[in-house]
Amino acid sequence: MSRPTVRRLATVLLVAGPLALQAQQPAGPRGPQWLNADTSKRVNQSNFRALEEWPAPNDMRNATGGPGPRYWQQKVDYVIRVTLDTVAHKVTGSERMTYRNNSPDRLGYVWIQLDQDIERTDSRAALSQRALPRTIPAQARAFLAPEPVTNGGYTITRVQLVNAAGARTDARWSRNGTQMRVDLAAPIATGQAAQIEIDWSFIVPEAGRNGRGVREKVKDGWLYEVAQWYPRAAVYDDVNGWQNVQFYGQGEFYLEFGDFDVSITVPHDHIVRATGALANPLQVLTAAQRARLQSALAGDTAVFIVRPEEVGTAAARPAGTGPVTWRFTAQNVRDFAFASSKTYVWDAAGFRYRPGGRLIELHSVYPRDAMPLWNQVSTKAIRQTMITYGRMAFEYPYPQASNVHGPVFGMEYPMIAFCGARPRADGTYEKSLEYALASVTIHEVGHNWFPMIVASDERRWTWMDEGLNSFLEYYGSLDYDAAWPRQSMRGPARNLTNYMRAPNQVPLMTESDAIYANFGNNGYSKPATALVMLREHILGPEPFDRAFREYAQKWMFKHPQPQDFYRSLVAGAGEELNWFWRGMFYTTYANDQALTGVEAQDAKALIGTDARGANYHRITVQQQAGLVMPIHLEITFDDGSKEMVRLPADVWRNNEREFVYGFFSDKRIQQVVLDPLEAFVDINRENNTWKAPPPAPIP
Repeated sequence: MSRPTVRRLATVLLVAGPLALQAQQPAGPRGPQWLNADTSKRVNQSNFRALEEWPAPNDMRNATGGPGPRYWQQKVDYVIRVTLDTVAHKVTGSERMTYRNNSPDRLGYVWIQLDQDIERTDSRAALSQRALPRTIPAQARAFLAPEPVTNGGYTITRVQLVNAAGARTDARWSRNGTQMRVDLAAPIATGQAAQIEIDWSFIVPEAGRNGRGVREKVKDGWLYEVAQWYPRAAVYDDVNGWQNVQFYGQGEFYLEFGDFDVSITVPHDHIVRATGALANPLQVLTAAQRARLQSALAGDTAVFIVRPEEVGTAAARPAGTGPVTWRFTAQNVRDFAFASSKTYVWDAAGFRYRPGGRLIELHSVYPRDAMPLWNQVSTKAIRQTMITYGRMAFEYPYPQASNVHGPVFGMEYPMIAFCGARPRADGTYEKSLEYALASVTIHEVGHNWFPMIVASDERRWTWMDEGLNSFLEYYGSLDYDAAWPRQSMRGPARNLTNYMRAPNQVPLMTESDAIYANFGNNGYSKPATALVMLREHILGPEPFDRAFREYAQKWMFKHPQPQDFYRSLVAGAGEELNWFWRGMFYTTYANDQALTGVEAQDAKALIGTDARGANYHRITVQQQAGLVMPIHLEITFDDGSKEMVRLPADVWRNNEREFVYGFFSDKRIQQVVLDPLEAFVDINRENNTWKAPPPAPIP
């Protein structure tokens, strides 16, 4: 800038008066005291400043939010043989874990997750439970006061190391809560592997426990949803080293990718669905079922593989009476779950992203108690998930997706989801129950994308999987039914208003098990709403979608951290968003934009001409709660016409408390409405409307 230009600018500022000279004003704590924040501190307090919490980029994670040239992660493969005892309700298994060290470090031990130990009466989760409330509704008793599991948690009978020659030696191992440390015979160098074998068993809890693997008795018998059921290697990564966060039930999973070969032995009359592809259909399916499956997968409409009238009959199973072993294999997955029952009806359909393309199998299994709802909704909702998530993130890479009905209302694992929703005993249900099943199916199947493939750390950052997934679920639900009631959805800003008023909030950037209240709104609704705002009202759909897809695709089968997500969207959309990440993710600031003044001035008196309009209007907007957001103004003029003014958040850069918008017009303003589309979760809409006073009566 030249010196004459500087002098002219200084003169303009002096003439313009105090409004133009106001110093940058910081945002502060929520509430009325924010307006009296201390502005004497000689530090940068702007919401627009850089995020101090972000670690510096490095060779593992670069400045544009992608994996760096030296990014690495471990690989863990499993061969598991497991038996389900439906008399004792017991799972007994033996596994061989092959741990491949791709890190630059030598590892002398391996940490293993023992999630089933949350069911022990002496677990940290159990001992941390608060006392029961004085009154418990009958429908909540199974969840708030479940019966303790007899001998809950793992019984581990063998832990051995296997050397290159196949010889086994007993390992030194120890438990610490839901973690187990296994010492190795020699450290694993970079590029080397170690094999660990473990024998274990546990009792499958009844419904109402930790919400994951449980059993339930329905009209036709027991059904079992088996999850967090085998000892699993903890993650070792470039950010945390060993991920040793205990399992309390709220912070979910962080796991390494690998290949699985799992053989599941169950009673002869059981049907099994699991992660992976069925490797032995000739042994476990009848000729009729194999033919039906082939027909179903050739089309895109659900076909019964096990018909309702066949449940519990000899026609539903191959000849014989002894136990049957179902074998499933899966490549490049981070977990494995299965469901087994003699009560299942089974329907299936095929899905292809384009004619003649790769086949993806869609499966639904459910007891007859779940009909007629499940046979009409489940597979249809799986299909919708494939379409919406494939468009907004990436095409589903796995060979199949299954949805299982049971007591777990909503849980996710690679290629298999556990969902609830059941009609009345007479088979009737309201439309709202269809929406409930469709939404939970889209959400849980959608978790295949986040975090089963884009494998974030759920033990620490709930929003990275639940929030991103709830964001995509919103669009999947609208694609499923454009008439879906908006008031029941996560995503629309108006649905978050009460939460944003609540005093007991913590920032989204709070570790999962430290979110002490409003977990659902914090982990699911707020991040979903934030991303809908960012997409629809700040960046715009095209730049947002491009950046979001880039993030998803570059972190497929890898372990992103929060800053990788933030940096990816900034780089992909070409917009610095420090104010947005800080406000919505790092603080609990609320948005309360207020119209505090609307005035008109004669334009000729102001600038000597009315060529731009006879009137110069000023609209004053204050931010009274600390969260800066764009300003949307719907202006109604005296001739009945309306104008929508959309101002970016940048208008707050020089003064985060107040902004005065000015413009010329021949018209007079009759009404102004702030945030007319309710796009920005304004917690107080009583100060969002200004109306011109009625003309004084003629004497």
